[in-house]
Amino acid sequence: QVQLVESGGGLVQAGGSLRLSCAASGGTFSRYGMGWFRQAPGKEREFVAAISWTGGSTAYADSVKGRFTISRVNAKNTMYLQMNTLKPQDTAVYYCAVDLTGITVVSTTSNGYEYWGQGTQVSVSS
Repeated sequence: QVQLVESGGGLVQAGGSLRLSCAASGGTFSRYGMGWFRQAPGKEREFVAAISWTGGSTAYADSVKGRFTISRVNAKNTMYLQMNTLKPQDTAVYYCAVDLTGITVVSTTSNGYEYWGQGTQVSVSS
């Protein structure tokens, strides 16, 4: 069983930055892809970004391209999401997730992920 813990959320003004972290523990596998999703009130969960185990493959939602950067440090079992130039429409609960098959490729759909964190709130004021 994999445990995922997100941190780094908070309240920020539009144009500001936040850095989310996702720490993974447990499980018997050693390689997996990871991703970030978000869910705003009254909306469905949506894909934000993903990164393969090797780090050589990444993907971003069009709405965050050029503003968000996903990265990971495998030695620390930790993934990051650097969010710059935040907008009020980025307000949501952000979830990290693990894709057991994402060694060299990434998945952009939620059904491609087997484990999920509890989420961290990001609020952007105008």
